Amino acid sequence: MKSNNILLSLTALFALSTAAFAADSHWGYTGHEGPEGWGALSPEFAACSEGKNQSPINVVSSLDARLPQLKFSYKTGSNEILNNGHTVQVNFDAGSTLTLDGTAFELKQFHFHTPSENHINGKEFPLEAHFVHKDKDGNIAVVAVMFKEGKENKELAKVWAKMPKNAEEKGELKLATIAKALLPKNKDYYRFNGSLTTPPCTEGVRWLVLKTPVTVSKAQVAQFAETMHHPNNRPIQPLNARVVVK
Repeated sequence: MKSNNILLSLTALFALSTAAFAADSHWGYTGHEGPEGWGALSPEFAACSEGKNQSPINVVSSLDARLPQLKFSYKTGSNEILNNGHTVQVNFDAGSTLTLDGTAFELKQFHFHTPSENHINGKEFPLEAHFVHKDKDGNIAVVAVMFKEGKENKELAKVWAKMPKNAEEKGELKLATIAKALLPKNKDYYRFNGSLTTPPCTEGVRWLVLKTPVTVSKAQVAQFAETMHHPNNRPIQPLNARVVVK
């Protein structure tokens, strides 16, 4: 019995040590904390280097599956904007959903990357937004929207006006229709299985990349880049055996 207690204590100690190590594992986009080294920063980040279905990818369709229309029901507004040091994120009140595969995925937040993480047929874009949804079981679906350089995006300007300039800074952002307003009118899309594009690089994410970009001005991209102080895009990952459908 005594040996069992010692074994349980050691197991608990190891679990606490691992959790503490993961919590203290800082990651970023430059130097030894950059994307090439994420997998070595923590055991919890192993998928970043060992995963076979990682994101982002160069989106090249390999199968025309006549995908059904995406069913957006964005009924609630944003409540908070956060600069977490890795991106600028806009959080949402509960009640906005995307219906996919017969399941409701609730919109949790959207955030941005410059330049784009995913490419479409080899083309990189100056900015990409990720609309992150979760179902009741915690499964994730991400809708990616590309921004091409052009006229100022007046909806994005409402977000940028409240963008926190410093890491770990946040503020109130009450925009009733911003999620719907940032989407293009044409919502045709590519679909593939992938992962989170930041540690822990969890796989099993449903990716939906909209084919039609919206516009953003050069000045708006520069404003975001200056806030981040560096590009915040993960490099393109191998497609491996995955199929991209449209």
